[in-house]
Amino acid sequence: MDHSKYNDNNDNNNNEQPNTFASIPERDYVNTVGHASVGSDVDLAWLRQLYLPKVSPEKTILEDGTVQYHMQRSYPAIRQLSPAKRERILVTGGAGFVGSHLVDRLMWMGHEVIVLDNFFTGSKRNVQHWIGHPHFELVSHDVVDPFMIEVSQIYHLACPASPPHYQYNPTKTVKTSVMGTINMLGLAKRTKARFLLTSTSEIYGDPEEHPQKETYWGHVNPIGPRACYDEGKRIAETLTYSYMRQNDVDVRVARIFNTLGPRMSPADGRVVSNFIMQAIKGEPLTLYGDGDQTRSFQYVHDLVDGLILLMNKNFMEPVNLGNTEEYTIKDFAYMIRDQVLTSPVPTPVNEVEIKILPAAMDDPKKRKPDISRAKKYLGWEPRFAVKQGLQETVDWFKLQVAEGAI
Repeated sequence: MDHSKYNDNNDNNNNEQPNTFASIPERDYVNTVGHASVGSDVDLAWLRQLYLPKVSPEKTILEDGTVQYHMQRSYPAIRQLSPAKRERILVTGGAGFVGSHLVDRLMWMGHEVIVLDNFFTGSKRNVQHWIGHPHFELVSHDVVDPFMIEVSQIYHLACPASPPHYQYNPTKTVKTSVMGTINMLGLAKRTKARFLLTSTSEIYGDPEEHPQKETYWGHVNPIGPRACYDEGKRIAETLTYSYMRQNDVDVRVARIFNTLGPRMSPADGRVVSNFIMQAIKGEPLTLYGDGDQTRSFQYVHDLVDGLILLMNKNFMEPVNLGNTEEYTIKDFAYMIRDQVLTSPVPTPVNEVEIKILPAAMDDPKKRKPDISRAKKYLGWEPRFAVKQGLQETVDWFKLQVAEGAI
């Protein structure tokens, strides 16, 4: 794709790929993402620029010994939209793993983006390359509290999504799903904005149907340790469709399955980040239970494609967004170990063991999406093989560790 026709907000901008990625050889994999029909299509190389952004804080030591930090203002090139076509978009949880990738794509598309985040699991570092951009605004705010703004679209992602985070304060997790969703739906009602809820495959619980269709009502333990998240999201869906029926709010619901990619938190307790960090450090990979439970992992750019398509299509029923490639956790452990040890990015270890631990309570035995609805109504299906998405993720983690960023 020729980026020369798009606006470069700084003549000395970062059109080239960061040097840290220069040593990684090109693979015969997917090199473009997005859909031209909604203007989200872009080269993967452009997105890679943002994983390790050149915008970095610099410090000046003043005469009194205090340190003053300032940012170099150099922004990635973006598409130009006329004011009539430019949407004003609110992304709650936009400094998180998935949210920050969504923000990158919306900024690339030329929209105005407001990020709302309380930074419990999100990080300013994930969006620092946009801070100060005329199309971007970052607001420190908890969605549990009301928020007033004029927007035309709302992507509601705010909620801890990994067990250690959402179980740390289960009451707050439920409040985030319930009160946060009420506040954002109320905002959508007042401003006539289109509202997209990022729900989760966890609403299916430990499913008795496999693969899971959107018509499946789920099998959830309402008093178990995962209920604060599972039931919270189920209530969020109930609220969303209640506002649709009672107040004519224009809604979309995405049920997200397991997702991996750059900017995952190394300490989020999820299987991918756990395995990668353990392998990089040469520690045993910890399997909970026999490792025969299955998961289906999608690459984050596929998910972002699906979210943007869903927001811009006229379809209001829940839609599964996930990869149908299914692996046992044990197979995934071996796959991650092999990719860490053979990645082009150097690693100090050459051997990693597998360690078996007791199974976690209410851990679903099988998880795989039926994506027939997404194919039919959105024209969406994953483009990235799990192998490529995992390799991109491993490379990012290893570079972050090498630079002392995590």
